[in-house]
Amino acid sequence: MSRSHAPALPDRARVEEAAGWLSGRVVRTPVLNCPAIDRLAGTRILLKAENLQTGGSYKMRGAMLAVGRLAAAGHTGVVAQSTGNHAVAVALAARRHGLAATVVLPVDAAPVKVARARAAGARVVLAGTTVEERLATARQLAAADGHPLVDAYDHPDVVAGQGSASLELIEEAERAGTPLDALVVPVGGGGGVAGACLAAAGTPIEVYGVEPVGCDSLARSLAAGRPTPVVPAPTIADGLRPGCVGDLPFAVARDAVRGVVRVDDDAIAEAFRLLLLELKVLVEPSGAAGLAGALRLVTGSDDPGGVLRLPARCGSDGVLRVAGGPGRSEGGVPGRYRTVGVVLTGGNVEADLVARLAAGPVADPARTEGVAA
Repeated sequence: MSRSHAPALPDRARVEEAAGWLSGRVVRTPVLNCPAIDRLAGTRILLKAENLQTGGSYKMRGAMLAVGRLAAAGHTGVVAQSTGNHAVAVALAARRHGLAATVVLPVDAAPVKVARARAAGARVVLAGTTVEERLATARQLAAADGHPLVDAYDHPDVVAGQGSASLELIEEAERAGTPLDALVVPVGGGGGVAGACLAAAGTPIEVYGVEPVGCDSLARSLAAGRPTPVVPAPTIADGLRPGCVGDLPFAVARDAVRGVVRVDDDAIAEAFRLLLLELKVLVEPSGAAGLAGALRLVTGSDDPGGVLRLPARCGSDGVLRVAGGPGRSEGGVPGRYRTVGVVLTGGNVEADLVARLAAGPVADPARTEGVAA
């Protein structure tokens, strides 16, 4: 999908429809809670374990929906570009629906990602190191093969599918009698946080994105009022280094997201260790960034990135949106939120990186391999 065209905006109904279609086709992952993490946060933290999803990430949701509808429309193949999770998810979804899949990965992609995509039956093409190079190659292949491109960010079905994870978290928190006050989602190209905004529409839940320091395209885009590219800084959360937030996710988030939390590698690594050692779940650094952002948000702890909160403003419907709801205090201080939901977006991580992070010191990002969207 070309990013030069105005995207068609999905809505909450589309996320609900996506969740219904995906029921029985993807894993309804558990919502986890850890008393040790709650004590550290000073509030209840509910964690949606999408690291346990088929393919190892919530990308399976958007890929399954998009590829399934393309299969129903009579297409015989699909093309995607990615450095990891989205490519694997598209390959798996294509195999499930009997379609051919071609995925474009960077020349420096983690060998395990290349192997998993191939194991799922995809043709793997290696091209460049940037998203622009991969997109150019993917578009050429799509045109040559006559197959549609399933964009990782700027595809309404992908956004709606990703949003189904947040919708399930919101619903399960309600059923447990612990409704969410805030929802925190890591941001790469923005499809996940856009889906979360749609899932939370019509509720008092405040949605926050989380970006690594120096990889904050969404934060800069919100400040500028338009999608704004960045030269991504090195980070262990390679899945959160898109270069620029997608047009469609930005169009959704600009009037719906409450703010963006910036976190550094130390905070991400500490969140990774908390999840591994206290909750006993394995996530990739990009997924751990969600917990790092939630801890920063609820504790107000020192962090070089800080929290960008958007000022009250009128949305496209002319309604003034302000921070907080009835009974909530102002400012980013402890006690603002009683229950915070976090989407653990994925668990695909190299074994050597797990060992380095579990040992304590943060590894040199230039020598680590992660999983990107």
